[in-house]
Amino acid sequence: MENKRFLNADDVAQYLNVSVPTAYKIIRRLNQELSAMGYLVVAGRVSRTYFEQKVYGGATA
Repeated sequence: MENKRFLNADDVAQYLNVSVPTAYKIIRRLNQELSAMGYLVVAGRVSRTYFEQKVYGGATA
């Protein structure tokens, strides 16, 4: 997969081997966390850096 700054539901679903609706729920949760920290978020997209930090503990796979 190319090196994108933001991941969409299809990307998250592929990374985690979950369904697309589940990926949307995960994105929504991560975006709520980012929003609470004062970051601007885009619905249906999540920062690749934040996603990897939450899933992999900061280490890229």
